[in-house]
Amino acid sequence: MLSLAGTLGFFALWTAIAWSGLVRPQFLPTPLAVLEKFIDLTRNPFVGYTLQQHLLSSFGRFFAGFALAAIVGIPLGLMMGWYRWLDHVVTPLFEALRFVAPIAWVPFAALWFGTGIGGPMLIIFSGAFPPCVINAYRGAKFVEPRFIEAAQTLGASHFRMITEVLLPASIPSIVAGLRISAGLGWQSLVGAELIVASSGIGYLLVKGQANISTSIVMSGMIAIGIVGFAIDALLRVLERRINARRGIAG
Repeated sequence: MLSLAGTLGFFALWTAIAWSGLVRPQFLPTPLAVLEKFIDLTRNPFVGYTLQQHLLSSFGRFFAGFALAAIVGIPLGLMMGWYRWLDHVVTPLFEALRFVAPIAWVPFAALWFGTGIGGPMLIIFSGAFPPCVINAYRGAKFVEPRFIEAAQTLGASHFRMITEVLLPASIPSIVAGLRISAGLGWQSLVGAELIVASSGIGYLLVKGQANISTSIVMSGMIAIGIVGFAIDALLRVLERRINARRGIAG
């Protein structure tokens, strides 16, 4: 009830300010006007595409960058947790690069890839990669010693140690890292599309701003929030199921 009251209060305040005349409707439309524009964007193309097509274009870039970050980051984190020499080699460079904000890669991505998919992929990768590495590394480091000792006693190779001991034991930490990674990757995508794209939800925001249409900009922001929430909700479900299975197995 408190959540509902807070939401209704927010929209009531928004509507009151919009109706008061203190701000021009062009810059602060009412919630109803934004809803109408949102529905209109799903039916009529804006800058060449409907809202769904812009989102599909954005999601394709996001998935490519996010998948690449997971494919590279998770094995790297596990190996850093197992091979001490690799940890010492990679950590200094990784620690320096992970503090570079994804948006700082935009000029570099634009110079290398232009407006193709490579630029946004690089920027998404730069945002999604660090959590994949860090959580896989932490998961490998906190594996119970008795599992490692048992595998070593049975003569397990380094490869089997990583794939059959460290990886299964690190799954909860890895999935938690994927949630963080997905959130950062989705935020990085929008920043990338503000500059390095010719379609997508970020591109829609830029063109809405150029047309001085706050309702289009707000509609795009709402779409970003809905998709981001859906991605996180799916990963939360996956995380709960994994933890539940591990609890039953334990």
